[in-house]
Amino acid sequence: MQTLRAESLTKTYGEKTLFKDLSFIINEHDRIGLIGTNGSGKTSLLNVLSQNDIDSTGDIITSKTYSIGYLKQQPVLDDSLSILEAVFAGTQDIFSTIRRYEQTLDNYSNHPEDPKAERQYMEAEAKMNEEDAWNAENDVKTILTQLKIKNVNQKVGTLSGGQKRRVGLAQVLIQSPDLLILDEPTNHLDFDSIEWLQEYLAKYKGALIFVTHDRYFLDQIANKIWELSFGNLYEYTGNYQDYLAQKAERVDREVASEHKRQKLYKQELAWMKKGAKARSTKQQARINRFNELKENVGNLQTDEDIDITLGQQRLGKKVIELKHANLSLNNKTILKDFSELIQRNERIGISGENGAGKSSLLNVISERLPLDSGELEIGETVKMAYYTQQTEEIPDDKRVINYLTDVGEHVTDDTGNKISVTELLEQFLFPKFMHGTLIRKLSGGEKRRLYLLKLLMQQPNVLLLDEPTNDLDISTLTVLEDYISHFNGTVITVSHDRYFLDKVADRLLIFDGNGKIERHVGMFTDYLKNQKQESKEAKDDSNKKQNKQSSGKIKEDNQEKPKKKKLTYAEQIEFDKLEKEIEELDEKISDLKDQMTSFGNDYDKLADTQVEIDKLNKESEQKMDRWEYLSEFME
Repeated sequence: MQTLRAESLTKTYGEKTLFKDLSFIINEHDRIGLIGTNGSGKTSLLNVLSQNDIDSTGDIITSKTYSIGYLKQQPVLDDSLSILEAVFAGTQDIFSTIRRYEQTLDNYSNHPEDPKAERQYMEAEAKMNEEDAWNAENDVKTILTQLKIKNVNQKVGTLSGGQKRRVGLAQVLIQSPDLLILDEPTNHLDFDSIEWLQEYLAKYKGALIFVTHDRYFLDQIANKIWELSFGNLYEYTGNYQDYLAQKAERVDREVASEHKRQKLYKQELAWMKKGAKARSTKQQARINRFNELKENVGNLQTDEDIDITLGQQRLGKKVIELKHANLSLNNKTILKDFSELIQRNERIGISGENGAGKSSLLNVISERLPLDSGELEIGETVKMAYYTQQTEEIPDDKRVINYLTDVGEHVTDDTGNKISVTELLEQFLFPKFMHGTLIRKLSGGEKRRLYLLKLLMQQPNVLLLDEPTNDLDISTLTVLEDYISHFNGTVITVSHDRYFLDKVADRLLIFDGNGKIERHVGMFTDYLKNQKQESKEAKDDSNKKQNKQSSGKIKEDNQEKPKKKKLTYAEQIEFDKLEKEIEELDEKISDLKDQMTSFGNDYDKLADTQVEIDKLNKESEQKMDRWEYLSEFME
């Protein structure tokens, strides 16, 4: 069984210790969901595990053959390569094997009489068999199709950031490493691709550790939850729902223990104040215990809930109305004669295909993008806040507290009481020592949380959210969901996060592309179930129709048969050798089985021999599959 063992991992960032002395084992078939608040060190831990961090301390121990694949939030790809070339440009053995085979096949086809070219081709072919690489290119195309990447010859440099992430995801999936590390794999995926990825990872043979905000994804995939909190790593068995229950129990136990420590500390402090002297060994031991207790009491740290209790301005009856709106961008239809009345206190979720225009609709509503034709009417009482996918420009040398005091020194809560900026920052998990921190020292997620706080400080009554789950941690999302549920205004959210949409939206606009927009009332997961059922019924009807046409069709004797594709010269040579190679493998398997009868109770020899038989069986099956494939093109 392949494992990764970590010992005493420690990582600091400036004056902040992200984690200290972490030790753990990742076993084969582990499905680990890594969670924690923004800035707790999740991505840093992934970088350490993938050995992409040179500043951490501790040891990562694996076998020499242990392989790791890592999807970063920003994959590094060569812009000059095509998508297919970029996927096969990885350092994994299977990629170099495929590239080597293609080169030697081309050389052998051009020089069939050259013994050196023939030998190189045969070696490359054997390597393809050994690594089961024959179907890798087809696997890549399947994965890219499921991730909605259609033109595999398109240059990487022409792709959007979201498309590059999907290419990076395809690259690590096709590697099939012993440990697959994914940092926010569902970002920029639509719900079809997320569902496919769930099914793919559920069947994954190696170990998996991933960071995600998608709680449904965590529930479906994870069999362990690891939580980074205040430099410690807490391990829980089960999925996200199991984690919630187990964490509550852990916190209750720790709070009870802290209460006992504080009570004992008060007793011991009273004893010390009486003038305790080390006149005996027992008294000295008690003094030592007191000093140790003094060091530990009051050190319990627990994750606090982010409490958003901000007030807002009154919203009138007229909010937003679009009348016969039309919009095209880059020769693509976004809105086509689209009319929509958005009223006070509505909760609208927007989802659908990538690139279909969901963000463009928010840009239209926020008056950042003009319509080609039609009308947009905004109510006079509307005060809008727009949480965009890209955080506004923030000077790196600006301090956290100054960024917020640009809005105001204080705001009022929903009961009319004043809340200072300092109090707000603490409610948003920015402790006092961070208030003067330069913004450039914050993590990406902490910057997004600060940006959200600034928007809410403006006390809007219409809130536009564009993919808020991409960068906020689960704790922040949970409180944002609660804030929206008590928000006396209108909320319009673009998201692919099923859990988040189920919590915040009661009606949906689904963008299907080319200006087609569906409307649905109810939960997002109900919509997906309906779509899946309709798709299944349509497929069943289509199959019935095809079967009926097939059964009623009379085949003509003179019907021309499709011409078969001929084998290349190299493929003909390969085909001629395959039958003999298959026979030789079968003989080896038979000999090994005969040998096993003489091993008696020597379980080590029996186990090793069985492993060898399994390996030969797999190779034989591969060659048989290849023989069957090539035989289809024999004349």
